[in-house]
Formats: sequence, C-alpha cells, structure tokens
Amino acid sequence: MNKNLENQIKEELEEINQKNLMRKIDNLKFITSTRAIDENGKEYLVYGTNNYLGLTHHPDVIKSAQSASVNGTGSTGSRLTTGATFEAHELERNITSFKGTESTLLFNTGYMTNLGVIYTLCKKGDVIFSDRLNHASIIDGIKISKADVKIYKHKDTDDLERLIQEAVEENKTKNLTNNTQNNTNEENKTENENSQNFFIITDGVFSMDGDIAPLPELTEIAEKYNCCLIIDDAHATGVIGKTGKGTVEYYKDKTGTDLTPYVDLQIGTLSKALASEGGYVTGKKIYMDYLINKSRPFIFSTALSPATIASANTALNLLRENHEEYLSALRRNTRRMRELLSAGGLNVVEGETPIIPIIIGPAKLASEFAKKLEDEGILVSAIRPPSVPTGESRLRLTIIATHTIEEIENTADIIIRIWKELIAEK
Repeated sequence: MNKNLENQIKEELEEINQKNLMRKIDNLKFITSTRAIDENGKEYLVYGTNNYLGLTHHPDVIKSAQSASVNGTGSTGSRLTTGATFEAHELERNITSFKGTESTLLFNTGYMTNLGVIYTLCKKGDVIFSDRLNHASIIDGIKISKADVKIYKHKDTDDLERLIQEAVEENKTKNLTNNTQNNTNEENKTENENSQNFFIITDGVFSMDGDIAPLPELTEIAEKYNCCLIIDDAHATGVIGKTGKGTVEYYKDKTGTDLTPYVDLQIGTLSKALASEGGYVTGKKIYMDYLINKSRPFIFSTALSPATIASANTALNLLRENHEEYLSALRRNTRRMRELLSAGGLNVVEGETPIIPIIIGPAKLASEFAKKLEDEGILVSAIRPPSVPTGESRLRLTIIATHTIEEIENTADIIIRIWKELIAEK
C-alpha cells in the first residue's frame, strides 16, 4: 500500500478545497427535459444541460430506444468485430446527408472523437494551430499527438495568419539546411517540403463563452496556406444555422454560401442537441477510411449500443423535419433570458447562442451563487478554474427549447434577486 501517494493526494485535495474548487457528483433523475429530482425527491428546474432541443424526453426518441433494445442491450464488440449494428450505419448515412458531406464515422464520445481524429491525423513534424479557448478534448488530442502546436489568440485570425507565416518560413529554413547538409536532389527537396502538414483546429461554438468561430476568415486562411481545417461543432449542431446544420450553415445565412466544401472535417456529438450519447466525425470518405484503419479509440472501443444510436437517429430526424419549430423556440427562449439578465444588471457575456455565461469573478462567490440558486430549486453550473481562467469564474446557463417563457422569467427574477443580495452582503 502506497501511503506516500495517498498523502500526496490528500494534500492536493485539501488545497483544491481551500481554493473553493472542489468538485462533487450530484445524482439526478430527469423527469422531464427541463426538470429533475435528487435522491431526496427534491425537484429542480435545470439550466445546466446540453439538451438544447429537449429531445431526450420526446416520445418518439424514447420509443426508438426501446424498440432497438429488442435486439440486445449492448453492441457486444467493436465495430470491426461484432459491434457493427444496422443502427450505426443508418445514423452515419443520416448525418452525412444532413451535413452534406461524403462520409461519417461514429465514436463512443465527442471527447474520444477529438482524441481519435487529432492524434491519428497529426504526425511528428506537422503543425497544429489551435484557438486559445478550444475545448479540453481538442487540447488533450493535441497533447498526445507528436505534432508541434501554436496557440493563436481567441478568434484572432490576424494572429493565426502571423503564426502560419512564421511556420512557413521556419519550414523553408529547415528544408534549406537539410538539403544543404545532405546534398539532396530536387526530387527529394520537393518531397521534404510537402511532408509537413498544417492543421487549423477550432470549436464552432465555444463551450464557455458561447461565441462563434470566424469560419469565413478561417476557410480563406486554410485555402491560402493549404491547411486542413477541422471544426468541433458539438455546441453548434442543432443550435445555429437555419436548419441547425451548424457553423457552416450559420454563415450561409450571412453570405449566401454554405461553407461545408471548405471545411475538411466536422466533429460533433450525439449527447447534446441529438439527445443521446456518442460522437462523430464527418467529411471526405478518404479520411473515414483512414480513421477506420488507424484510429485506436475507434478500433479498440466497444461500439455504442443499438438503443443509444437509434435514439440519436430519431432525434436527428425530428430536427430535420421540425427544425423551424425547435430552433424558433430555442432562440426565443435564449433572447428572453439574455434580455432579462442584462436588464437586471448581471455581467452577461454578449452573444446569441443558448450558452449564457454570467461573469462573477471569484470562485467562492460563484459557488455561493450556485448554492443559493440550488436552495431555490434552480440548478445552474458554477464554472471555476481550471475550466476558466482564475478570476473569471461564472454561472453558465444553458437554455433549451422546452423551457417555458414563464420558467425563463421566473428564473431571471430569482437570479437577479440573489445577485443583489450577494452584492449587498459584500
């Protein structure tokens, strides 16, 4: 028994607790898409889920999961052994059709999709250009790849282009040095110059601030410097764009041009607007074929269960058939909550997505705020370091389509009242 390790862990946990950063698991059972009960039976109105369209409790989604379970509760193996269910293939085709791409591949989670794509495609000598506020799954995928990484300022395309230009010059200098030392011929020189690949990787909608990546500018830069452009649309699919297609369609509303052909890979999740679990990557078929043969998280993971996949597929069909209804409700609720909180004097980060951050500052104050709301029967996530920088702790509300206007207005009144009480106490 390693007492030394236990003591180290104990000290670290005490330090986390002293900084008001201790995390714990609160068990909940959802009784509707917006309401849940705890182990003592207390009911809460929830503003912390990513169930943007509220489809987890749609009767058609539940029925499809029940029907698929007739064929067994688990997939029994990886997709390359016994886990290649009909449901998985159907969902991949449906996502491909919805996104307007060539092919799609499912992974077990959105997190594992980013890891599986990034460290499979990005090799030693390649360069990844990553937005400073990218999701942890992107950051971790980059860390375990052997590629070099350059972090550009959040949504700053001028800074991104500057870093790419520096990398281009570095590559030219390196090739020139190598060619001089090795006295290589022109054929080998060309091969060396083409061996390095550049990747631009960004969230479509950023999970902490809810803002949207400048995709038109990113596609121009990717074209100019021959970069592979990868966007994580986990918080964008089913949320932005006229039909919920995501970031590529959001900008179509403004430019008239769908940006799908200019994005190499779109990564997404089944666990948010699509009301299930799992992740996917979609793009050109050649990438999917490569990932099937090379991506370890795909190859060595047991496939998702038939019920999980079937429920996501039904949710996607509901979105495709009723996008105007769902997206109108989501945007109406989002606008109303933003208006009320801003009018009440809260420091709300500007935006238009249903991720509504209220900047509080100190982690202790954010935790106190969230606890007072919990006492009122409202669950809101207190986001603290390391998820956000020190001094930028916040309440992070996520609005969904099935919240009622009455719930929105009552919640806003309670948030404003508690904030005024907290300010008075300070």
